[in-house]
Amino acid sequence: MAIILNNPVSLRSRSSASSSSPSSSSSRSILNSRDSHTFFHRRCRFPRRTTLNSFSAPGEAATLLHQFNPRIPIEQALTPPSSWYTDPAFLALELDRVFYRGWQAVGYTEQVKDPRDFFTGRLGNVEFVVCRDNSGKLHAFHNVCRHHASLLAYGSGQKSCFVCPYHAWTYGLDGALLKATRITGIKDFSITEFGLIPLCIATWGPFVLLNIDNETSPQHEADNKTVENEWLGSSSDILSNGGINSSLSYVCRREYTIECNWKVFCDNYLDGGYHVPYAHRGLASGLELESYSTMMFERVSIQSCEGGTKGNEDDFDRLGSKALYAFIYPNFMINRYGPWMDTNLVLPLGARKCKVIFDYSLDASLKDDKAFIERSLEDSERVQMEDIMLCEGVQRGLESPAYCCGRYAPTVEMAMHHFHCLLHQDLSQ
Repeated sequence: MAIILNNPVSLRSRSSASSSSPSSSSSRSILNSRDSHTFFHRRCRFPRRTTLNSFSAPGEAATLLHQFNPRIPIEQALTPPSSWYTDPAFLALELDRVFYRGWQAVGYTEQVKDPRDFFTGRLGNVEFVVCRDNSGKLHAFHNVCRHHASLLAYGSGQKSCFVCPYHAWTYGLDGALLKATRITGIKDFSITEFGLIPLCIATWGPFVLLNIDNETSPQHEADNKTVENEWLGSSSDILSNGGINSSLSYVCRREYTIECNWKVFCDNYLDGGYHVPYAHRGLASGLELESYSTMMFERVSIQSCEGGTKGNEDDFDRLGSKALYAFIYPNFMINRYGPWMDTNLVLPLGARKCKVIFDYSLDASLKDDKAFIERSLEDSERVQMEDIMLCEGVQRGLESPAYCCGRYAPTVEMAMHHFHCLLHQDLSQ
């Protein structure tokens, strides 16, 4: 059940059997991804989770974690301490217990709509590649050659196979090792056991999701209903009925590198529109801020606001009659307004740096209206520049000895408090 709250302002801003006579060019592997995944964990001599560099000092991260108490009501609660936003050990804990567990949005189905399409990405120290094979099946793998760890693919596009740029080991789009060059004389090696290491993949609407958790066996593309329940919970119907679907036309992508902790950007998004009338006056003029409301679900918060009158002499209106802003924990935001949908994916690059990826989609009837698209993107860019200035200023303040903890504005910052409580819950496990 959702918790619904009304507020006075609005928001906007994842067998070692040997070959008796190995050759430099081997036939196609018959090993499937599940077997390669199993072999990988049987042969590798390191823990199943190798992502948390701060395990050598777990007490330090635990101390930082418990400086926030999620049981205290928002009216009395302190915000998390500044160390949550500045300490590299705390970020390592977040990567291991938040980003490397559960479903994470990583891209769009539009990027892999045709056979041989692929795109790459990085989450923490996990390099991945998503591709669609010749039969149309969707796959995801660690984007790492099994020979000497070179990255295999870069960017996005189309490939018939993945050829390592280092020593030309070649993999099929199903992850099978097709060719291992110059391995004459090698012992205790089977080409069928050195395919790419697979990852769990799923789709919901226009989005591609990955589950990096090593405890989850990527036997096949995950069941959509199960993924929907795990990722969106009881908010899924509201999002589907709110126009978040695959019917829109993809327009473009923009990326921003911001000098702030990833949570600073999320907090800014989740402050209940508190900052909008002060920092985004152009945006505020197009919204009825007094109609703002917030609904909170298991791992999602949805904020909405009625559109206002910009007072322009022309008919330009990118915001429409209602705006919906959905935050899907931990780092994905969906903004649906007028004919537009844009998404914001926040990726940590360090304790004080993140990358935010904006993807824009538009109602198909307007996809050829270049003037409308250009002007809309200009307005959006202005808001992003304003938010970047705010976020980088907050990060500098968090690093000041003058600040430790703050307070919540109880009538507007409920979604932010919800986010912090979810983080504490996951980090405590």
